[in-house]
Amino acid sequence: MSSAARPDTAGKTRTCPHCKATILESLTICPGCLHHLRFDQEAAKRQVAAASALRVEGVVSHPSAATEPWEYFVVIAVRNERGEEVARHVVNVGALRHAEKRTFTLSVDVMPPQPVVVPNKPVVAPPPGPAPRGPAPRAPLPSAARPPAPGAPAAGPAAKGPAGSQAPSGTAPAPRGPAGPTPPLKR
Repeated sequence: MSSAARPDTAGKTRTCPHCKATILESLTICPGCLHHLRFDQEAAKRQVAAASALRVEGVVSHPSAATEPWEYFVVIAVRNERGEEVARHVVNVGALRHAEKRTFTLSVDVMPPQPVVVPNKPVVAPPPGPAPRGPAPRAPLPSAARPPAPGAPAAGPAAKGPAGSQAPSGTAPAPRGPAGPTPPLKR
């Protein structure tokens, strides 16, 4: 199996098949759920060696003087070099009851872009000989064995129901065969 590297893939994204997070295409381990996405030892070593550019950790406690629960929400905003917001996500919401606390950690890891190696799919040659054109044509049924067209009046003894009664107007008669009557058509 041969493989080819994709040119200029820095910053390209894909969806993690496990947790559905948007992640870098070059990653072999999802940073969200930590599942392995590809088994490429060299790429995994580079990802583990990524540098932490920012790590902030903080603890938020419920004020001891208050007895009511306090609600919280965690928002992450990313801005470019001009101060324009390029992404904003609500990460979590919740409530703190008396004597509860939450620890929040934000980390940003950086690494040089990695070439994405995509395995080439083997080319499968078609089988030798002429390709089949589909099932063989069937011989037409004799006219007596053909079911009537939908909405067409049935002729002969098949038009009569049990004990010689006529089928109600607007309904197709149930054809009888070796297995008995068939269920009526749903419209």
